[in-house]
This record gives sequence, structure tokens and C-alpha cells, in this order.
Amino acid sequence: MKAFVLEAYGPGRPLRAAELRVPDLHDDEVLVEVHAAGLNPLDVKIRSGAFKLILPYRLPLVLGHDVAGVVVKTGPRVQRFKPGDEVYARADDFRIGSLAEFIPVKEVSLALKPRGLSMEEAASVPLAGLTAWQALVQKAKLQRGQKVFIQAGSGGVGTFAIQLARHLGATVATTASAASAALVRSLGADVVIDYKTQHVEDLLRDQDVVLHSQDAKELDKSLRVLKRGGTLISLSGPPDPAFGRETKASWPVRLAVRLLSAGVRRRAQRLGVAYEFLFMKANGQQLGELSRLIDAGAIRPVIDRVFPFESTNEALAYVETGRAKGKVVVRVK
Repeated sequence: MKAFVLEAYGPGRPLRAAELRVPDLHDDEVLVEVHAAGLNPLDVKIRSGAFKLILPYRLPLVLGHDVAGVVVKTGPRVQRFKPGDEVYARADDFRIGSLAEFIPVKEVSLALKPRGLSMEEAASVPLAGLTAWQALVQKAKLQRGQKVFIQAGSGGVGTFAIQLARHLGATVATTASAASAALVRSLGADVVIDYKTQHVEDLLRDQDVVLHSQDAKELDKSLRVLKRGGTLISLSGPPDPAFGRETKASWPVRLAVRLLSAGVRRRAQRLGVAYEFLFMKANGQQLGELSRLIDAGAIRPVIDRVFPFESTNEALAYVETGRAKGKVVVRVK
């Protein structure tokens, strides 16, 4: 099969086009013929080596977490899917590799593709959509009438999080450039802050939830816009001790994680708010919930650009610029 392979870690390092054998299928997995692969900042960070202590992949590695395609084979323990099913998924950690013609995915991580979406649109959903779901529904338990501040509303996660929060009945504030203001308002943002000319801490207060995805400077500002008892959920870190336990990390990594997040956890405690780190996980059941919302018209994917398979390196470079509005997708088939 054709694939794009990472041979060594390094910022901006290009992937090599290669011919590989189709991966072996485990008993609880489904082999998916890849039609489209969504790209994420996580792919760029793994390529650079930023996560090699947390996710110690063996190189060479086929990148790509998001996949939409067609089932071609199932393991003997698989019950819910059959050849010919159109499916999508966020591939499991240590089984990633959607920048290839075929990928094995655990049955529990897979869901039927939303009926009204193209393969490219479906491939844009899993990682970003599940991140929004796990942050706002699973961790924050966002309720109708609450206020949520979502950073970077025009980004991949932001575009899903705004729509999901609006569906849940929350009042949504977000940051965006002036050029992206109309987009985030169309998705349901009530308050749009121009991050280039306005200051979040001057305009927001008493937020119930903050979804943080930016740097440490913005993290400190965001802690201060929460009401007492509110929760900040960070996608960009630092990781907290719960993350070390959940990932069953080695004790040196757990110690490092505890030390890295000690400062922000102390600041949060002084302000009377909670700090939590989220590293999203593959989950087919939650992806099925997102499918229902998409089919009902409550959420729609936002795609910036679709690249052909042979332009995978250009697609990754575009993701790395941080300028994409919504998601970037590679059309594999």
C-alpha cells in the first residue's frame, strides 16, 4: 500500500512516500480502506518529537489520526461492522496511520459515517469533535444557561466546540481574528473577541468553563475570567497528575508531569477554580453521538482545504502555520 512515513523526529521534517505491506489485523479490529484523512496539530507535534516521552512511537511511523473510509475486512471478534460499511474514526494511540491506503482500527473506536457527509467532511470530524465532546460533555458537564469561553474559535477544535456548546444551551464567548468573526458567529458564538486588538480579561468575567488551547500567558488570563468553582480544561498543557495515572506513565514521567503543572494548579487553587488537562482518546460510542448531532443538523464540519494524497507534506506544512479555519484534510482515494 502507499503511505507517508516519518523516519526521524524533527520540526518540519518531510514525510517519505513509501510502499508498505498492509498492516496485520488484530482480532478486535476492522481494516479500513482510507478514502480521506484529517490532519491535526497533534500530527505536527508528533512529527517534531514534542510528544516522544508521552507517546514513545517506534520509527519509522505512518502519521495520521483521523480516518474516513470503507470497511474491507473484520477481525473474528468484531460484531458491529461488516465489509462495505462507510465508517470514520480517530485511530487509537500506537495504531495511528491514516496517511496510508489502509489502516486497522479497533471496533470500539469506530462509528458509521454520518449519512450526509462526504468522506472528506467525515475525516475532519473525529479528533476535533471528540476533543470538544470530552472537554465540554464528559469533563465540564456543561449545562444550559452556563457561560463558556472557547479559545481560538475558528480552529479545528474551536469550530466544533462552539457548535456543541450552543447545542447544550450555553452562552459562548470566543477569540478570533476580524477576518474569522463572521464564521464563528455563524457557528453560534455570542461574544467574539478580536485577539489582536482586545483583551479577554477586560471583556469577560464569571465564566463557568474555559476551553484553553493557547500558551501559558493566555492560560493565566483565562484562569482569571472564571467564576469561583469554575473549571479550566486545557488542551495544550501542562499535563496534570491525572493524565499520568490515566496513561499509566512511568514514575519519572509522572513526577515530571506533577512538577510541570504544580504552578498552574496552585494558581487555580488560590482563585477557587479547577484546572484539568485533556488528552483526548478514541471513542466510537461518543463519535456515534456526534454522528447523530451532525445528521440532525446541530453540528456541521468546517473545512479549510482538501489536499491530494501526493501533497501530504504541503498539507502538514499548512496545518503548522496555524492559519487554517476549521480542518485540513487529505484525500487519499
